[in-house]
Formats: sequence, structure tokens, C-alpha cells
Amino acid sequence: MQAIILAAGMGNRLGKYTKDNTKCMLAINGKTLIERSLDALDNAGIKKCIMVVGYQKGNVISFLGSRYKSIDIQYVSNDIYDKTNNIYSLFLAKDYLLQDDTLLLESDLIFESRLISDMLACPEPTIAAVALYESWMDGTVVQLAKDNVIANFIPKKFFNYHEKETYYKTVNIYKFSKDFLQNTYVPFLEAYSHAMGNNEYYEQVLRVITTLDQHELKAFVLDGHKWYEIDDVQDKNIAETIFSSSPKERLKNIQNAYGGYWRYPQLLDFCYLVNPYFPTLQLHNEMKAYFIDLIASYPSGLNTQNMLSAKLFNIESANVLTGNGAAELIRAVAPSIKGSIGVIYPTFNEYPESFSGNEIIPFIPDDFAYDKKDIIVFSAKCDNLLLINPDNPSGNYIPISDVIELAALLRDKGKKIILDESFVDFSAIDENPSLIRQSILDEYPNLIIIKSLSKSYGVPGIRLGVLACGDSKLIKQVRGNLSIWNINSFGEYFLQIIGKYQKDYRISCGEIAKERISFKKELENTGIVRVYPSEANYFLCRLTSGTHLSAPVLTEQLLEDHNIFIKDLSGKKGIPGTSYIRLAIRGKADNDTLVKILSNEYHH
Repeated sequence: MQAIILAAGMGNRLGKYTKDNTKCMLAINGKTLIERSLDALDNAGIKKCIMVVGYQKGNVISFLGSRYKSIDIQYVSNDIYDKTNNIYSLFLAKDYLLQDDTLLLESDLIFESRLISDMLACPEPTIAAVALYESWMDGTVVQLAKDNVIANFIPKKFFNYHEKETYYKTVNIYKFSKDFLQNTYVPFLEAYSHAMGNNEYYEQVLRVITTLDQHELKAFVLDGHKWYEIDDVQDKNIAETIFSSSPKERLKNIQNAYGGYWRYPQLLDFCYLVNPYFPTLQLHNEMKAYFIDLIASYPSGLNTQNMLSAKLFNIESANVLTGNGAAELIRAVAPSIKGSIGVIYPTFNEYPESFSGNEIIPFIPDDFAYDKKDIIVFSAKCDNLLLINPDNPSGNYIPISDVIELAALLRDKGKKIILDESFVDFSAIDENPSLIRQSILDEYPNLIIIKSLSKSYGVPGIRLGVLACGDSKLIKQVRGNLSIWNINSFGEYFLQIIGKYQKDYRISCGEIAKERISFKKELENTGIVRVYPSEANYFLCRLTSGTHLSAPVLTEQLLEDHNIFIKDLSGKKGIPGTSYIRLAIRGKADNDTLVKILSNEYHH
């Protein structure tokens, strides 16, 4: 068995990283792609490798020489690399293809070393490594028939997204038997090259072969093997996360992304707080039906967005502002708040960071629990009060009758209360817990309500939030800090249609409340966490003596071993020590998965 690596291309999309080097010399976490590929070949016992080089070939040859560990390296030069595609590079190496069983690899890949060993161990003599299609993938895909026979190679221009569930992406690693190469592939390669020229791709030859009634090519379907194809700078960034040098580094990279986790479809996200029971399939389909119209059209200005938000809550549009998530509105309202602000810790960091120009008066309640009486005492120490209800991350909840009483008390003292009710719809204590009501806004102009719609409605990608207040002067000031087009067309359309799905939405919130009871009990039964009471879609948990791990170590291990992402609260103001985590409440199947892992692997 020998290996052929195609490494002649220029890799222009990587910009400065390939200005003076070919793609295979790109370093991922301190190690080049070519070293990683050769290490995998060496570990699998491959003794001979032919490299087809072109762009900046001198750098590659100088770097590797004629031998890498136990692998002898020979070079084939594609001197017209800038005018040809990979079919020509492979054609130049056709004499080597005829000599032995061959592993064919492209040089812009990063993959687990065991992938090569597992392919060699596969009894099928001629296979193509493929992975179930995911949203980040680009390029050639295949469809499989019985026994993993590759039925069809589908080039990019014939890709049909309605059939994507049946697609597998070629990983661009192949194992070819000598017999297949001599009797089928190389003759077809020569004929195709002569007929179609040098500016084609070698996969096209495989596509032609799969049209034969009998052919040998089968799929080796990846099963948990990590891999990535690197074409641009974003690919480099993602590869550095997937192939991090340590669990700590991988966790850091995931955390610093602050989202975009659709790029990691195997990731089970217990960190970010999203309603798993909404939207409904019907709502999804309605959004899809108008996708082309929405993406091709400008959204309306802020007046229309405010009108739509007002309709959702049945209030006057003069009393509401629509934001690009709650975060935009928090930043926009900050300049209008004068004097000190009382903040209950631990809290959502966006608030103290946004109000950095104000004096922050902290209140750290005992064991993360507080009620109306505690807040009344605390409010005497500050000019304004921030109340997140339910609180984040504690889940502590103040009944709405008590919140109204607090608003009245602070109004009479000339103080504002900023009420964040982003998670209030999940509460099972009050039947109608939101205070975004016209009568409330009129009676308490000191009340500023901020609410994220993205989290509770399960559409964080749309980025929607509202600010409601009866103080017209404040509304005008805050509006001055918002762009006229801060909401995109998808967000606008969601606001337009969401009213008719309110019954489904209320049902979804009830499902969260039911799952919250079950999940809490099951978490406590693991013996490793104390779960604090919550009226939100998350739990604050403290690791107990049932586990000997700290929160940072548990967070790293769950991500590394199981692709489960949780929130480590260590170092957060108001959180003592390193024993606290926050867990989102997901659907039952996901929650059961986490509980099973915690019970089986971390209970002592």
C-alpha cells in the first residue's frame, strides 16, 4: 500500500496564510497539515508516499525532504498548477497509480489519525471516505445504494437541497485497489483527460465509473471520525477548534465564538438558553415558504417593527422599541439612566458592562435566594434598580404582584426599575406573568421592561428583543441610539406572523415547565449536583461531594468526551469558588442523555 497526496494548488482563499506557501504547509495549532497527514500514514504503516506539488513546491520539498519518519517521499511536479485542476495533478502521477494499492488524499484536509487505519482495516478493496452531509460542507456529494455502494457522484452544480438528507460529502480520502486502478480508474482517467482537458476534477472520473452496471467503488461512512476541509480563514478557525491542542483550549475556542454552533452539529448545547419546543413545524414551513422574498427585500424601518411588536403585546407602538436582541436595547438604554444602579449578583454580564458609566451597587443574596422584602431593603441604597425575573443564572422568581408593588414603591421615590423578563413566560407560578401591558406601562412610567424574544420563542438566530416603557421621553432617547434598519426581514416577518401561533407558544412554555420538574428530579438523583429552584428554562447547579471534579474540569471533560457544552460559572461575580454550573433545560431526550452520562461517569 502506498499513498499519493495532491498538493499542487495555490489556496488563494486563505489569503496571507498561503501567500508564500501551499495549503499543506498551513499550521493548525502549531502543526502543519502535511505533517498531520503523514503522521496518520506513518501510524498506519505506510512506507511510500508520492506528493504532487506545484505552487511553492520548493518550500514543501525543503521542509519534508525525501523521508518523513518511516515514509519514503517522492515528488511529481505540476508546473502548470495555475492553469489546471486536480485531474491533471493525478494524471501526472498515473504511472505510480499502476504500481500498487493506493491511498489518495488531498492536502487541505485535517483528520483523526485513526481514519486512515480504519480505512485500511475495512475489508472492501476500493472505498471512498464519506460523511453525512452537514451545512458547513461544500463540494462533491454522493448518494449511496444498498451495501454502501456509491450510486452517484453529484457535482456542486447539480446539488439539490431538497435531497440533502440523502447526501454524503466526499472526504477526499480514497483507498483504491491495484486491480481497480489498472483495469478501471487509470484507463478512464486517461480517456477523460484527453476528452475533457486538464481543467477538470478527478472525482468526475469516479462519477463516470459509477454509471457502469458493475463497479467496485463503495463508501466508507465516517462514524464519529473528526475531520475538516480547509479552504478559507473561517475553515482554519473551525479546524483549530475541532482539533484543539487540549480540552481547555477547545472549550476556550467554543466559548469565544458566542454561538454559530450550527457549524458543530454534533454539539449538544446546554449552555445557551433556547426554547426547544418552539417554533412549530408549521411556523418553520411558513418562514421557509417566503425565504426568497425575504432575503431579496429590505426590511421595513423601525416604525413598522415597533408597530408589529406592539401588536404582539397589545400595547401602543409609541411605548415599545424593537431591538436586535435584548443586548442591543440594553446598550441603547444605558445612557438614559442617571445615578446609581442596584444589581443583584450573579447576573447577566451585559447589564453591568453596559452600565459601566453608572455606579453599580451590588447585592449578593444568601444562597442565591431573595424576595420582595429583600429587594425593598436593597432598593433604598440605589437610585435605580435592575431586576431580572426569573433571574439569570439563579432562576429565582418574584411573583408579578410583588414586582408591581416594587414598581409603585420606586415610582413614588422617583426611581426607575429596569425589569428584564426574558424568561418570564416559562414561569408556572403566574398565569400571565409578563408586565408588558398598556395599563401597567401607563401607571408606572418608571418601569422599563426589556424582553428577549429570541430565547423564549426559540429563534435566537433571528435576534429579536423589545423594550417597553410608558415614559415617552425615555423612549425617544433610546430610539435615538437605534438604527432605522436594526431588524432584518426574517425578524420582521416573524413578528408579522407570530400572533397566530400564540396558542402553540403557550403550550411550548408549559412543556418547559413540565420538563423542568422531571429534569430537576433526575439531576438530583445523580448525586453529584444540588439543583436550585428555578422558574426559567435553566438550572443553577452546585457540584456536591458526589463528584471530585470542579466546574471547569467537568465542563472541559463533557465537551471533550461527549460534545456536551455547559456553562461554567467559575469566576462570575457573586459565584463563590469553582463548583457552580448552569444547565439549560432542553428536550427530554437530550436531558436524559446528560443525566445518564453524569450518573454513569461522574458519580462516585
